[in-house]
Amino acid sequence: MAGYAGTFLRINLSTGQIDKESLDLELAAKFIGGRGLASYFLTQEVDPDVEPLDPANKLIVATGPLTGSRAPTGGRYMVVTKSPLSGTIASSNSGGFWGAELKRAGYDFIIIEGKSDKPCYIHINDDTVEIRDAGKYWGKLVGETTDLLLEDTGDPKARVLTIGPAGEKLSLLAAIMNDKYRAAGRSGVGAVMGSKNLKAIVARGTGKLKPAREDECKSVVKNALKKIRENDVTSKGLPTYGTSVLVNVINESGIYPTNNFQESYFPTADKTSGETLAEKYLVRNVACFACPIACGRYSKVGEVEGEGPEYETIWSYGASCGVDDLEAIIKANNWCNEYGLDTISAGATIACAMELCQKGLVDPDEIDGPALEFGSGEAIVEWTRKMGESEGFGAKLALGSARLAEQYGAPELSMSVKKLELPAYDVRGIQGHGLQSATSNRGGCHVRGYLIAPEIIGLPEKLDPLSLEGKAVWVKIFQDLTAVIDSLGLCLFTSFALGADDYRDMFNAIAGQDLTTESLLQAGDRIWNLERMFNLNAGVGPEQDKLPRRLLAEPISSGPCKGHVHRLPELLPEYYKERGWDEKGLPTEEKLAQLEIA
Repeated sequence: MAGYAGTFLRINLSTGQIDKESLDLELAAKFIGGRGLASYFLTQEVDPDVEPLDPANKLIVATGPLTGSRAPTGGRYMVVTKSPLSGTIASSNSGGFWGAELKRAGYDFIIIEGKSDKPCYIHINDDTVEIRDAGKYWGKLVGETTDLLLEDTGDPKARVLTIGPAGEKLSLLAAIMNDKYRAAGRSGVGAVMGSKNLKAIVARGTGKLKPAREDECKSVVKNALKKIRENDVTSKGLPTYGTSVLVNVINESGIYPTNNFQESYFPTADKTSGETLAEKYLVRNVACFACPIACGRYSKVGEVEGEGPEYETIWSYGASCGVDDLEAIIKANNWCNEYGLDTISAGATIACAMELCQKGLVDPDEIDGPALEFGSGEAIVEWTRKMGESEGFGAKLALGSARLAEQYGAPELSMSVKKLELPAYDVRGIQGHGLQSATSNRGGCHVRGYLIAPEIIGLPEKLDPLSLEGKAVWVKIFQDLTAVIDSLGLCLFTSFALGADDYRDMFNAIAGQDLTTESLLQAGDRIWNLERMFNLNAGVGPEQDKLPRRLLAEPISSGPCKGHVHRLPELLPEYYKERGWDEKGLPTEEKLAQLEIA
């Protein structure tokens, strides 16, 4: 079937039952695919009150209708479950090649249920799907696991999705890795996979994916590629310096969080910039499936080599920890890849621990490793390893900054929203992006509506980052469009060059649909509200649409945004109104009926 494979897998690890079920294409079009369709199945099949690490929670790994297609960047997939870190719905995104391989094997997504009584992995080779013993791989790092599985399955063209020791040990910061270096990183999805004793999913597909309308597909894809190649961000900035091209841009804007958000400017940021990475440590660029941008970095420091680090990683281990040693950051990133850890939350949690120690709230006798001091490159490397092993004080770090700070009586020092650590932007100087962060359905996240694009970069137009005017409207549009992009199976970076009409045209041509731009964005709105309702039913209410106290009450001390705090209380009522919710932030019956999710 064009766009959709038309079949999904339901695998119960408790019973060993494997079922192939037909996809309702009308339902698929309503929620698009990927994030949207997986969220629909989660809300229908999982009690929002479930304990995230209980076998009753389900793990859904989903492609979109454009995954594996000719559409530029069509290699993305989503992992949707209930988050053990935040208690919200989790929907973590990853690139690489694994998603396209699953699609070519003939499956749109996999619903994983129950819990195996021993370590196992799932092997998919077109029509053949098996649950196999994974005892020999349990406890091994991501790189070795991947190599061994490819060797043991006898097909070097297969693709491997796996957890590392962090997921096995149920770290709430555990990621799911694929192709060794790509990560469905946020919300602790790796811990859910580990709780099911599921080590890996190996996929191999030989099917051919054809668009519904061949000539139309050629035309719209050609047009999209032209726009991507003519856009300065997607044709110059990202290919040349990767995502870390942002280091100097954000720092010079005075919104580069430093020392756990105590400051907003890092004087030696250039030592960790994309320019420095390219000059000293870059081996080659890396592209995901069907990607014309190739923003990935393959770097090397001594014997340590691999993909990364990305901008957010350079920040979380760099400025956030007061570290300007790029070699140490690369090594810490490598441990995250190997252990399967979310680099944003891992680095930000270490930064939180550093401030707790700085303020004398942690007994030095508890620190069974390098001193947790801002500026220590040794600390970020070794504590990442100890976090991956859940070793000593590292076991406390592995639960995230919110639980760590609360344990030591200073919850305000966790720079998180809904217990998910905020990424590399001081929102006191970017009002729209701060509103987006506070209202994100999965917590502190930048890729649910990247307002950095208009507020800092100037795409699709330049907005005053300190102004409140129109920001609620912009946030809703960006959140809805991002839900669409995630559900299609494309990379968010395409949105620097493409607009809603381009996504509509590619979806229609490849999947044989006839959606209008309005109906496509309405699908994004539907997905957003569906996620909101899951959170509400899980006990995550509007009172958690907030930012850390520091960002609301402590003005930025210097730089272009000196004196500013985030003005969330002024923006939230406008946002709720724009969403069609009541003044308390609850979707109304009329809104849900309009979106056909009542």
